[in-house]
Amino acid sequence: MFAHGSGSSRRSPRNRQVARAINAGGFGTLLLDLLTAAEDEVDRRSRALRFDVQLLARRLVHATRWVARQPGTASLSLGCFGASTGAAAALLAAAHDREHIRAVVSRGGRPDLAGDALSLVRAPTLLIVGGRDKDVLELNRQALDLMLGERRLEVVPGATHLFEEPGALERVAELARDWFDARLDGAGG
Repeated sequence: MFAHGSGSSRRSPRNRQVARAINAGGFGTLLLDLLTAAEDEVDRRSRALRFDVQLLARRLVHATRWVARQPGTASLSLGCFGASTGAAAALLAAAHDREHIRAVVSRGGRPDLAGDALSLVRAPTLLIVGGRDKDVLELNRQALDLMLGERRLEVVPGATHLFEEPGALERVAELARDWFDARLDGAGG
């Protein structure tokens, strides 16, 4: 399950590229818009709702539980891939719904926005940050120290926040696919 953030949508070319790579590894993916169309319009003007990670997390939990009730997906282990503020929402959701969310991957995420919930996350968590994204890298290092479960920080050398450099997003996709493959039962290749 993909949780985007910071003014993005389920149509994000970066998330769609990563989703395709994860699909190629044998996983199903669900890209979600966690804001309604009206809320998204308000957010474009105010930029406020993209930082309401509590709202985004509640909606991600609801979506996760819905997927977990569907006949075709009820037996699957679920992972969350979050980008930017969507990563904070994924971590909050993982802290709140330990039963369903079994792994988390953050791309250029803001785990600091999950606050005290970081210590409650038990799902194995991979934080991926661009090596040239210095401020976000430091926030991820600090968050890593607050987490208690299995966690790892991967730095993509030479990449900036959006991983637009040649090969950077492909590396993100590879890392995410491998993380999920090793940690989600009955999924992947």
